[in-house]
Amino acid sequence: MSFHLSPDQIKQIKSLFQYADSLIISAGAGMGVDSGLPDFRGNQGMWQAYPELGKQRIDFTEIANPAAFKRHPRLAWGFYGHRLALYRQTTPHSGFQQLQQLAEIFALPTFVFTSNVDGQFQTAGFHPDQIYECHGSIHHLQCLEACQHDIWSADELLPEINHQDCQWLGELPHCPICKGLARPNILMFDDMSWISQRHTQQAKHLDTFLNKHHRPLIIELGAGTAIPTVRYFSERFSPHLIRINPREYALPVHGGIALAITAEQGIRSIYQIFIE
Repeated sequence: MSFHLSPDQIKQIKSLFQYADSLIISAGAGMGVDSGLPDFRGNQGMWQAYPELGKQRIDFTEIANPAAFKRHPRLAWGFYGHRLALYRQTTPHSGFQQLQQLAEIFALPTFVFTSNVDGQFQTAGFHPDQIYECHGSIHHLQCLEACQHDIWSADELLPEINHQDCQWLGELPHCPICKGLARPNILMFDDMSWISQRHTQQAKHLDTFLNKHHRPLIIELGAGTAIPTVRYFSERFSPHLIRINPREYALPVHGGIALAITAEQGIRSIYQIFIE
């Protein structure tokens, strides 16, 4: 599907790229949706992807919660295990590569700020030291009780899920230290035991980047208002902001450019300005 930018939008976008000394990509759930990942905004999308949760009337805030691992460990791990397997097999859409190519065209150092836990930016080839995952990552695990401030890779975890009832099959993931139940190293709802050491290190990398580059261009992709962490971050840099969102595209008071289209469409539209 094509989208045509207006002459004024093209002029503004060119001006932003010419002014910038760096590129920051801020991304919410809409970035992954264009790769075919499920959208958990609202119960309809959530329960369509996970019918068993709909049958039990369990919404996203209830299952994305440390308490769910205590009450329904096999169901909670069925939900997260399915997502882990899905993210591993999903190919990032073309917009990821086009963003990297735009950065190369203008020789712009790049950093990613994302609320997504799917690891798609790493899969697409962005350097891990240039990514800040504000809600953590499903590709890392921790102890449910946070017995030690340690996290470990989920690479050796091989989910087996009964897709009819969203139940984890076999031995549940456990903490190698206390042997208790493990959980993803993701910041969940009502979460008092999230181990944030990896997040803290990423924050230091982001601070170093911002201290070095003072004229960043922000391209925000698919970041909604329900949990506005990404939008709040992006708006610190307006009017040097391109907000791409098919529904929630209103700009902050200091302005920017709003494109009311999907993430992949928006990136392609910008990319085509500079390759034609």
